[in-house]
Amino acid sequence: MKRISFFCAILLFLGVNPPSTAAPAPVSGREAFAILKGLAGEWHGTSSESGQGSEATVLYRVTSAGSVVVETLFPGTDHEMLTVYHLDGDKLVLTHYCAAGNQPHMRLEPRSTAVDLAFAFAGGSNVNPKKDAHMHAVRIHLENADSIRGEWIGYQDGKQGEVTKFFLARKK
Repeated sequence: MKRISFFCAILLFLGVNPPSTAAPAPVSGREAFAILKGLAGEWHGTSSESGQGSEATVLYRVTSAGSVVVETLFPGTDHEMLTVYHLDGDKLVLTHYCAAGNQPHMRLEPRSTAVDLAFAFAGGSNVNPKKDAHMHAVRIHLENADSIRGEWIGYQDGKQGEVTKFFLARKK
């Protein structure tokens, strides 16, 4: 342990920063909302497996004078769904308008970072979370400015069920 501390002291003296082991900084609701606004546009990719699953299209649109981001999953299909993101005070929240006919509400989790936005169930309409199938959590991971990975985590009978993954690239 003394040898590692001595090594770090020498690196700092020489002006070299040792590699950071600190976790990425958490992001505020307002910062996360700005990140979501930056996703505006059309995204294409696959669901289930990167490059191998079913084709997927996702649209992000900023509306209501910049106060709402609307995400459209599978636009123009009979399975089209909307997710609406907005700030509630300083908290980022979403409502997912599911093809299953329910509307889970979720809140940005405090562990979220600028590259990993995580949302957790916070109630909903037309859903009993102890028994009904519903979306219970969402994770959006920003690989880079033009590539994102998403996970939609379903619950059934109060337990985690299906996880649908999206691998998307921004349409240029």
